[in-house]
Amino acid sequence: MPIRQEWLDQVKEDVLEPDLPICDPHHHFWDRRDGRYMLDDLLDDARSGHNICSTVFVECLSMYSKDASISISPVGETEFVQGLAAQSASGDYGEIRAAAGIVSFADLTLGKEVADVLAAHQQASHNRFRGIRHACGWDASQQIRNSHTKPPPHLYLNKKFREGFSCLSSFDLVFDAWLYHTQLKELLSLAQAFPGQTIILDHVGGPLGIGPYAGMRDSVFVAWKKGIQQLASCENVVIKLGGIGMAINGFDWHKRPKPPTSKQLATVNEPYFATCIEAFGIDRCMFESNFPVDKVSASYAVLWNSFKRITAGCSSPEKAKLYHDNAVRVYSLPGS
Repeated sequence: MPIRQEWLDQVKEDVLEPDLPICDPHHHFWDRRDGRYMLDDLLDDARSGHNICSTVFVECLSMYSKDASISISPVGETEFVQGLAAQSASGDYGEIRAAAGIVSFADLTLGKEVADVLAAHQQASHNRFRGIRHACGWDASQQIRNSHTKPPPHLYLNKKFREGFSCLSSFDLVFDAWLYHTQLKELLSLAQAFPGQTIILDHVGGPLGIGPYAGMRDSVFVAWKKGIQQLASCENVVIKLGGIGMAINGFDWHKRPKPPTSKQLATVNEPYFATCIEAFGIDRCMFESNFPVDKVSASYAVLWNSFKRITAGCSSPEKAKLYHDNAVRVYSLPGS
């Protein structure tokens, strides 16, 4: 979905708590025929007033190596992002350390053979490689777009997938999970089977709001909340607060004449984030931008303002964890 900067520019706000340190633990880079989001684009957003100190890049099928085997080709994405991270770290682009951590893709259904791919990512990243995301978002409805990795149903229950998943610990890697709310029980099963493996659930578990889920906001919330509360019983699971500005979530911000204000975003998103914070606790939650994907709904400055409105009642130590410290710790970023 294209970014409409002129539409976003209709809403400008003063930045709330501009000195609060932030590590943005979820964004992408790409340069494609249908759009571009590179280092300069991220820095333009990150310099909009909030105190962004560092970021984590998460895989998005970008710049795979065309001359490598299918299994090794995702290492091209790590090489690509490593170059952008090195640019950022040079200091010539300011103090923000973009892509201080890199979460790459490896096909875990390779089983034990995935170890060779993990080693290649590690070598390509100059010590920035922190984890793997193998998305499993799948729904039977043709109106729901399945994850970019084209997963089969029940991927996280697959025996071969779990064999590959078991390799992550020997490389000291975390696992980012991306799925829909209807699949939370599958992630629960995975987390229970591997209690020593850190799992980070992206985008509050993907509550759907289109296709067969359109007009069912209340019943979806009830089902989603139950899944979140069950998953929170697994101490090895951490959750990202954000990523529900996508079209699949069904809030339709992008269809409005003007983008939402931070107050409007906070009002709609607060029940989801509050539920997660209550279930997981302050120490296992982190706010994320999911940019540029969520940029179809709001600007970077407005999005982070909305988060800060939701946490207005939190103490300074709690805010430090939610916005910076938890992400830096979980992803083992410099300074942790």
